[in-house]
Amino acid sequence: MKIICVGRNYVEHIAELNNERPDEPVLFIKPDSALLAKDFPFVIPDFSQDIHYEAEVVVKITKVGKYIEPKFAHKYYDEVSLGIDFTARDIQTKLKEKGLPWEKAKAFDNSAVIGTFIAKTEFESLVDLPFSFQQNGQVVQQATTAQMIWNIDELIAEVSKYFMLKKGDLIFTGTPAGVGKVNPGDILEGFLVDRKVLHLTVK
Repeated sequence: MKIICVGRNYVEHIAELNNERPDEPVLFIKPDSALLAKDFPFVIPDFSQDIHYEAEVVVKITKVGKYIEPKFAHKYYDEVSLGIDFTARDIQTKLKEKGLPWEKAKAFDNSAVIGTFIAKTEFESLVDLPFSFQQNGQVVQQATTAQMIWNIDELIAEVSKYFMLKKGDLIFTGTPAGVGKVNPGDILEGFLVDRKVLHLTVK
């Protein structure tokens, strides 16, 4: 199982981090050790002073695929959820300034959180799927997949050009504006439409 993440897929988030809009999806990978075990809290690592949450719609691949055409991509996943791509922003900033890879800031242990998966047939549309994310009961991120630069099926097609997709692979589809720092004691919750699919305590 691998975790493929997409960066810079929402225009407002690109602006809030003062990044350039890419011409093609920005892809990076987290190892399986980045996946936080179910029902475990997220413990802030001691190597960063600025861990940020980034809430993202996540799809789980159901079969092997390579060079998948966008029109067939919907056949490669049956469920969606909301996840968190935790980012050591202070480390990422330093790495970006030096033109170095982001792995230490993005792929560290327990940096990927997955909520409960819901069958995609339970939603009217995945092209315009509302989702939101709360920190201590306050909505901090709210968007719809219609705001993506590249939609889910387009991302699956793009990813499969470079990485063979296998059953169980997870694709994080990018985060909207509103990312921010987490602190010990925080309660993080994620929603697809009005269904809570994620609940996490920070320590």
